[in-house]
This record gives sequence, structure tokens and C-alpha cells, in this order.
Amino acid sequence: MKRRKLRDLGISIGILPVGAKNCLTDVPGVHVGHKTLHYPLENNEYASTGVTAILPHGDNLFRYKVAAAAHVINGYGKTTGLVQLDELGRLESPIMLTNTFGVPAVTQGTLEYLLEQNPDIGNTIGTVNVVVGECNDSYLNSIRKFLVEPNHAKQAINNATTDQAKEGAVGAGMGMVCCDYKGGIGTSSRLISSSKMNRTYTIGCLVLSNFGQEKDLLRHQIFSKQAKLNEKQSSKESDGSIMIILATNAPLNERQLKRLAKRAGIGLGKSGSQIAHGSGDVVIAFSTAQTFSTQTSNHEETLIQLREDHPIMNELFRGVAEVTEEAILNSLTQARTTVGRQGRVVEALDYHLIKS
Repeated sequence: MKRRKLRDLGISIGILPVGAKNCLTDVPGVHVGHKTLHYPLENNEYASTGVTAILPHGDNLFRYKVAAAAHVINGYGKTTGLVQLDELGRLESPIMLTNTFGVPAVTQGTLEYLLEQNPDIGNTIGTVNVVVGECNDSYLNSIRKFLVEPNHAKQAINNATTDQAKEGAVGAGMGMVCCDYKGGIGTSSRLISSSKMNRTYTIGCLVLSNFGQEKDLLRHQIFSKQAKLNEKQSSKESDGSIMIILATNAPLNERQLKRLAKRAGIGLGKSGSQIAHGSGDVVIAFSTAQTFSTQTSNHEETLIQLREDHPIMNELFRGVAEVTEEAILNSLTQARTTVGRQGRVVEALDYHLIKS
């Protein structure tokens, strides 16, 4: 049976209008691509992992940077590139997602991709900051086998398009478990406008969900009061994690983007997360409204940004909470039952649990 997004099941989250694809790629220019690894290995081991790439635009990302910021809700994670991202407020690489032990290989592959595009990096100009996020997929994936290779990162980048992004058990989400059900990639979008302006902005979210327990998820309002726990043992030994990627074409500076990123915690909490001790909960937000060229000798640059006190800011905050919550739920409703190492099986979320 074809898996469906939450809205295809008759459930809406929030009050704001949704983009045409209900996807991160509703933000003009944003690309998403996956490379999925799913096959059996010897001795009851299994490849159940992959890489996901998010590109702010289709041009040279190092040459044309975008404003960005990161917010760490809970820091039990192994990301790369966030120190410089927060210091300078500029994103100059794709945002890459993978499993915890795949971070070095994905960093190398993304670096190779950027060096191929820009022969002057590390030669006549400085180095480049690669941003990689992760979650631990070791329940289903033989993570100690280091199955993710640098070339897989390049394939994910080259697969990136502005089409509707695939969700569920795909790319970096292949081996992820969310609230004891199959999780992974989920996405959603909102259209943001105000009576005091004549323009509409888009905000989108893509998550890599790998957190929580069934008992917390089933308290969500979308589930029937008759929904009962399956009384199964939790799939994960650790508390899990989530990566949350936010994109918008609203003109925001890096400080404003950090303010947006903080609101993702609202949607995360509504979906059932307790932000546990061992959970790595990281948000990265960027704006595509303006690019910043490395090929200029000007000592000044002009930044366009929204006024802080304009009502549109509150609508953007609301949008972040809504898209985060819905993206997480989409990662569950879109994911399929998945087989992994040691014969382990993680079931897809049963639609019968959802209110009709």
C-alpha cells in the first residue's frame, strides 16, 4: 500500500496555508537529493542508511553564500561546521545529513564536490566550511561497517532537484526510528503573509527524525482516544535525535534566522519529544532571499531584512512551529516497514491509530 502524507489522511496541522508541494522545495530555488543504501550483508548484518543533501540554490554554493544560523536544543550530537556558521552567519556548502559514523565520509565527499567546483579554495583563497548533521541509525543499520562513502555524498548532491522531496525511509532516513515506529525524512511548508504587506513568503522544513517513544507520540491530538500502546519493547537503547532544517525566502539576517530556529522546539515538543538527555536536537535555518558573493572587492555590502516589529515576524514564528510538527508526522506516515541488521524489523505507523 502506498504510504501517504498526513494531509492525505485528512489531518491538518495548524492554521496557515500550505505550499503547493507541502515540501521544503516550495521555497524557491531549494534543492533536495538522496542517496539510499539498503541491502543485506554477511553474518546477519545490513546496510540501512544513506545521505540526504539540501542545497539553498542551484548555483555555486561557495561563490554565492546565503544567510544562515544554527540553534542547538540539546547538544548530544556530532555535527560539523556549526561553529563557523554561527560565527559568520553564512552557509557556503550543502547541508548534508547522514548517520553518526558517516559524518567523516560525507564531509570528505562534500568537500571534494566543492573543491571540484572551486579550484581556488585552499589555493588562492581560504578554506570552505562543510555543514553535516547526523542521527544514530545503529538499531537497523550496521553502523560499525562504515558503509557510507564519500562518493555517496556526491551522489546525493547530484540527485538534488526542486521536485517534491521523497520522504520516510529514504536517504539519511533509511535506518532511522521515531517513537518506536519507522521514521526518517519528513517535510512540510507554509505560506506567510500579513494584512500590512502585499507579499507572501514561504517557509519550509525538512527533518531527519530519530527520537522518542510510542507512549509519547500517541498522546498527540491526531491519534484516536482508542489508540493503545502496542506494548512492544522500545526499538532504541538511546534517546535518539533529530535534525531540523528550515528554509525561507523571507529576507532575514542570521540573528533573525536564529530566532526562527528556536521556535522549531515548539513543533518538536508537540510531536512527542521530551528532548531527552541523550537526544541530539539541532536546527539549521537559512534564507534564500539574498546571496553574498565571494568575488567582490567591495568593503561594504547591503543587507535586506524584515523589520523586527512587523507582524510578519510572528507569522513566521507560527509557521516554523507548524512546519516542524507536520514534517515530523510526515516522516512517520510516509515511512515503510523496514528490515535491518540481526533480523530486526521496525513497523510503519499504523494509519488505524489516526483519527478518522
